[in-house]
Amino acid sequence: MFYGSRTNKRILIMNCMKFFFPLFLFVSSIYPQEFIRGVDISTLPQIEANGGKYKLSGQVKDPVDIFKSNGVNYVRLRLWHSPSNGYCGLEQTLLIAKRIKAKGLKFLLNFHYSDTWADPGHQAKPAAWTGFTFDQLKDSVYEYTKRVINLLAAQNAVPDMVQIGNEISGGMLWPDGKLYDVPDFEGQKIKFTSLLKEGIRAVKEFSPQQIKTMIHIPILNGNVNNVTYFYDIIRSNNVEYDIIGLSYYPWWHGNLTQLRSTLNTVTNRYGKEIIIVETAYPWTTGYQNDNTNNIVGPGTTLIPDYPATPKGQKDFLLKLSEIIKGTNNNKGAGFFYWEPALISLPGKRGSDWENVATFGFSNSSGEAEALESLSAFGDLSNLIPENEDYYSLPDQFLLHQNYPNPFNPETIISYQIPQSSNVSLKVYNLLGQEIATLVEEFQIAGKYSVKFNFNEVMRYNQITSGTYFYRLTAGNYTSTKKLTLIK
Repeated sequence: MFYGSRTNKRILIMNCMKFFFPLFLFVSSIYPQEFIRGVDISTLPQIEANGGKYKLSGQVKDPVDIFKSNGVNYVRLRLWHSPSNGYCGLEQTLLIAKRIKAKGLKFLLNFHYSDTWADPGHQAKPAAWTGFTFDQLKDSVYEYTKRVINLLAAQNAVPDMVQIGNEISGGMLWPDGKLYDVPDFEGQKIKFTSLLKEGIRAVKEFSPQQIKTMIHIPILNGNVNNVTYFYDIIRSNNVEYDIIGLSYYPWWHGNLTQLRSTLNTVTNRYGKEIIIVETAYPWTTGYQNDNTNNIVGPGTTLIPDYPATPKGQKDFLLKLSEIIKGTNNNKGAGFFYWEPALISLPGKRGSDWENVATFGFSNSSGEAEALESLSAFGDLSNLIPENEDYYSLPDQFLLHQNYPNPFNPETIISYQIPQSSNVSLKVYNLLGQEIATLVEEFQIAGKYSVKFNFNEVMRYNQITSGTYFYRLTAGNYTSTKKLTLIK
């Protein structure tokens, strides 16, 4: 214990800060944000209330635990203002948000600003806001957003990210914020973005740093021009937000090549992180377990290399993750799988999404078993380059996750450079201290793999089990990822 004067204590604290703050900044700069492996389970409370149960390896378990144990680290919840049955309303959202946070998962709150579904073709304002003047509508967006976040904070369930509107490519809170089939388009752009700013203001006033804000639209027809057209409107009207959120369902939004091109174009244009905030893939299309026709049914156009099987579903997720991670400037932040727990309950509640969930068809007791595809959420950290195109000339800089990870004592680190560059690949500990230089030379464009053996490093350093970091610098490109040693 320090027994000096209060002034001496201040001096000691300031000296410590001078020493540790630069170290903190360095460690923060090499510590990569964890890749988001999220799920939207907004309908889960309703399914559980109707008797739905979820099994892993034959045992009934809390579905949130099932997701977490398979690698899920984020949950998305939609919020409706005053839904007719109460589900997805504020009371239910508060309950499941508290449950999610108690499990140690992060939480994305999706404001629909509607009493029901909001999407490109439906953006009805809450009935409680009908007849409001535009100024009253702006005030309502601000006050409602602020109130919800404060209520969540009161139960220790502050969202880590907030989505201002859902699939708002056509605007929000119609007709006031509508963006098409309107007589005064320039005026509507100003009104629409003014509504966005009020929602964002409420979030940032609560915590400028703690909560990130997202603006979300679908990739309409797989056409990147539809995406840039919208976000150009946002930028030209000075809307300040953190993350671009995109919906990508292959049967509606184009193939994987188009997706890759869209992600790179968008991040180059706006310089923001991108999340595929809605995606999914079917594990069957030929059958249904209830009297509700499935949205993704027979005849749906899927990606040829990914059949509608549990393995095809898993492989799609792995490929999608690879594409997101390969986004230019390391801006691909992750994805959310939409409603993987939306099973049917024959005789009680149908589901038109049952064959796109990550659980099989439920039995007569309402129990559904987890499919092998669910393990993809845990496998995403171990992606390696695909063999079939490994020797083709790359079109972008990319640092891959080491494989295997965790490992002992040896792992492979792969990367690619599209142009000849001075390349540096180094390994650091948690304090930011360099423990190994793997590459320090000029390299021609191509794809490379480096073997890293910790036993060799241990000759010169005291190495223990735990987390380390490796950083690739090539030209103006820098990327850092973490690796885990288990001894």
